[in-house]
Amino acid sequence: MTIAKPSEVSGRAWQRMLSGRRLDLLDPSPLDIEIADIAHGLARVARWNGQTSGTHIFSVAQHTLLVEAVMRALAPRIDTRLRLAALLHDAPEYVIGDMISPFKAVLGGDYKVVEKRLLAAIHIRFGLPPTLADEITKVIKAADRGAAYLEAIHLAGFSQAEARRLFGKDPGLPETTVRDYLTPWTAARAEKQFLARFKLLLG
Repeated sequence: MTIAKPSEVSGRAWQRMLSGRRLDLLDPSPLDIEIADIAHGLARVARWNGQTSGTHIFSVAQHTLLVEAVMRALAPRIDTRLRLAALLHDAPEYVIGDMISPFKAVLGGDYKVVEKRLLAAIHIRFGLPPTLADEITKVIKAADRGAAYLEAIHLAGFSQAEARRLFGKDPGLPETTVRDYLTPWTAARAEKQFLARFKLLLG
């Protein structure tokens, strides 16, 4: 299966946002991206296909905040703009949802093409390079895996041994941070805290 070019799509390939923006999924424009739409959407998208413990879903918004916290622990001197990139690393999921890794593997490269176009547009909108340097991507990926490890054992029913095998080692966050970030929040709180962190990092 091959992703169609924007000119080849006869049906609707855009989504109307609550802000009023109309985002073309195949040819996204940075001008159609609003942080309020991203925060609202990510706060309502469930990680782990919703298979987590707790009264509320564990949202992608809360996950991205956890990833940024792990990055601070792993690389405390890293530039603020790169921490912003970590916060936004899953931002395309506000329109395409959060697919678990096994399903992404089934889909192959097509999903990644759409995801990368969206992420590039999001980066441009907020003053980041369309494509990050490999070394920065590796740091974000390490923080992402650290967050996944914590989510797996605290929320998704994995044993520590299984989580280590799949996601690597415990990132070693303070217990108070783990307790807060690994307690699923309401959508309203996740949205509010995501926006607050974004504004702080954007500076």
